[in-house]
Amino acid sequence: MSILFSPLSIKDITFRNRIVVSPMCQYSSRDGFANDWHLVHLGSRAAGGAGLVIQEATAVSPEGRISYADLGIWSDEHIAQLKRITSFIHEQGAVAGIQLAHAGRKASTERPCIGNNQIKEGENSWQPVAPSPIPFREGDITPAPLSQEEIRELIHQFKKAAARSLEAGYKVIEIHAAHGYLIHQFLSPLSNSREDQYGGSFENRTRFLLEIIDEVKTVWPANLPLFVRISATDWAEKGGWDPGQSVQLSMILKARGVDLIDCSTAGMLPRVSIPVGPGYQVQFAELIKKEAGVLTGAVGLITEARQAEEILQKGQADLILLARQLLRDPYFPLHAVMN
Repeated sequence: MSILFSPLSIKDITFRNRIVVSPMCQYSSRDGFANDWHLVHLGSRAAGGAGLVIQEATAVSPEGRISYADLGIWSDEHIAQLKRITSFIHEQGAVAGIQLAHAGRKASTERPCIGNNQIKEGENSWQPVAPSPIPFREGDITPAPLSQEEIRELIHQFKKAAARSLEAGYKVIEIHAAHGYLIHQFLSPLSNSREDQYGGSFENRTRFLLEIIDEVKTVWPANLPLFVRISATDWAEKGGWDPGQSVQLSMILKARGVDLIDCSTAGMLPRVSIPVGPGYQVQFAELIKKEAGVLTGAVGLITEARQAEEILQKGQADLILLARQLLRDPYFPLHAVMN
């Protein structure tokens, strides 16, 4: 019996299979609004047989966008177009999810097809923020360090975004705490040099994420799944976020009511040695699943159904998130099940 094509229930939501469309930025939005591109991109993969379709990193504030072309959910005006997308996804038998995000110091960048460099002036530029005034790359804009009042406002923005997500019809929320974006910037000592209650110790560096989770849960129904994506390691030689801290955090998140940890890596350092290869991040999903006793998602160079099935059969993860393969073939799940 295939596990990949068996259903999985988390709280009141049942996914028809274990294949998840990983959130992928489309750089096709204006002022944060979804359009026909997003409907076709997400809808075609729902029609293609995926169990869960997670929308790209969707900014909780205008300044939280990675680029000016990213989706947002900071305004009630965004809801109508998003509801159109979730309705279509659900009509295809898939579940609609959304990844809520803030880019922090990695904001105000150009679209990758143009160069992906930070935009330092003009209408598509804005001041990035971060826990500490440490830029991502040499030559980037120095991010403005967040005051405690600004941190509280950002937590409130995540809460408001979660409430709008519910109104727009999403059944799963994923908090983006990975890939060097704002929450990850608080987690990692490499980007967080604060000396207040949000910096220094593990307890302090994780506080921002945990306060976001607590606030989101005040508006997100207890019967709907809540995921968190983390970078399980910075792949730093020393001083960075590492697998041990990821296990510790995952145990706390589980106790806090998080249902699944989506296990990615990296994004904190612009140049770092990563042993990239097929399934190179699966080890972290397996570690966290076993050590923290929480459901996990595996992602990263998983491109074949046989490979995904083996990960599940070995008990290394509970969901398989696909990106590249579903860009190449939106109907990969249907093609795989027929073979």
